Amino acid sequence: MKALLIVTGRGIGGDAVIALNIARALAKHGIESEFALDHDAPGILLEKHGLKWHKISIPQAGGHAATKKTLAKAAIKTSKAAVEAARLIRKIRPDVVVGIIGGGAIVGCLGAKMVNIPSLGIISTPADAKVCTKITSTVVLPESTIFHIDSKDKTIHKIYSPINPEIIVGDGDEALARMPPEFDVNRPTILFSSGSTLFEKMAQGASKLAKTGIDANILVVGAPLENEYREYLKEDNIIYLGYIDWISDLYKIVDLAVLTDDGMMIHEAIASQLPIIVLLGTKYGRYHNLARVFDGAVLESELENIKEVTESAFNNLNRLKENANKYSEDVLKASDKIACLICNRIKKK
Repeated sequence: MKALLIVTGRGIGGDAVIALNIARALAKHGIESEFALDHDAPGILLEKHGLKWHKISIPQAGGHAATKKTLAKAAIKTSKAAVEAARLIRKIRPDVVVGIIGGGAIVGCLGAKMVNIPSLGIISTPADAKVCTKITSTVVLPESTIFHIDSKDKTIHKIYSPINPEIIVGDGDEALARMPPEFDVNRPTILFSSGSTLFEKMAQGASKLAKTGIDANILVVGAPLENEYREYLKEDNIIYLGYIDWISDLYKIVDLAVLTDDGMMIHEAIASQLPIIVLLGTKYGRYHNLARVFDGAVLESELENIKEVTESAFNNLNRLKENANKYSEDVLKASDKIACLICNRIKKK
């Protein structure tokens, strides 16, 4: 059996990670996966894993940051893109199509409907929720407002983001071996990350906390969205690691993670039972209220009060860890839950 995963974005960050994790889970059920990205997507993450992909048009409206203007432009392109997706589906004849986030979800599910192939939409934005829930079964991720709405619709499934369960199998010694001489094993360690890309507010947060003289190692990861953000990272107790591919090892030496209010890293940190602070407004001012999703395991902070919230987190580390532990098992099972839903879609073919 074969699944076609149609993925929005550039094939570099979160959406592509979701696709890879779903593909790993499907492989355990004996289902082969093929991928489709936009014509202009570099697909670096897939390439790194030795994977090839099909190229089709996947319009983007900006996800949670979409405006009426960007939505209108994307809508105009969507019909043509769906026809292109349907053409690909006819060509490779998958048993099921999985549309992943935003344009990928919409184009994938519309294309599958045109060809009368079962589909599943992985949704998290207002646009994909509006379209996909009307035409197919969907998996609603925590960033979607639908996640917080009670519904008796049996085609809507609320599931945590599908992480790779191997994320918890890191090696702290490997991480320590990569640390520069200024890393002090006798101090607590705080990780600042907005994902594979370092956004300005996250860099500012690390800088602001470092200037308080806090007795901690402050680690910052991610490739800066703009090179000038590196200027924020010159405080003595900041260790900037850049873009890394050994995050599972790094989690083993971190005492507290300062992350964004979205995406894969919060789920990975929860699975690793790490205390979390969400730095609000880091990515284009978005707010997904993941502190509500992971109640008791996540603290929220504005840039202005990062010092006070960090102190509160350190005063309550054990409680935060205990609460993260309550969610950890369900987060680790999310990929397989989605894979099982995909398998069920094939059976109903």
